[in-house]
Amino acid sequence: MAFLVVLGTIVIAAFPQVVGADESYVVQSSSMSPAIGAGDLVMVNDVETDDIDNGDIITFRTGDEATTVTHRVVDISREDDITLFTTKGDANEEPDSEPVAAENVVGRVWFSVPLLGYVVAFAGSQMGLVALVVIPAVALIASEVWALYQSAESDDSEPSNPGDERT
Repeated sequence: MAFLVVLGTIVIAAFPQVVGADESYVVQSSSMSPAIGAGDLVMVNDVETDDIDNGDIITFRTGDEATTVTHRVVDISREDDITLFTTKGDANEEPDSEPVAAENVVGRVWFSVPLLGYVVAFAGSQMGLVALVVIPAVALIASEVWALYQSAESDDSEPSNPGDERT
């Protein structure tokens, strides 16, 4: 049963379209607690930035483009035809120092699943690869080899042609 939960989690994280989301991300910090905690898996839908309102939780790329952040929109402004979102983590005292340009918005959080991000992060690690792929593969191979051995052993102990036995 635990294997199915882990497998299902990995499938959902790798293919969020299975549950109707466009992207999935593992939340790395508690800045959005209690709404979203560290280790939660968030499902994000691509939306037009004009459809984002104050209070929505969005995922966006930071200046280095490699890091994503999930925070709540607390203000929306326009400068030179560019939409800017002021965001803030629910657990943070102050809004984020830099506004988020519309072009950096990945999407709006549709829902989150508590703690499943830890499973996804573990599955992506070397230890997770060993625990979730290598060990089960070795166990399966060993099981098949044992079954073949047992089958060959039982074939050796039976007479080759039971009709040839004479009394």
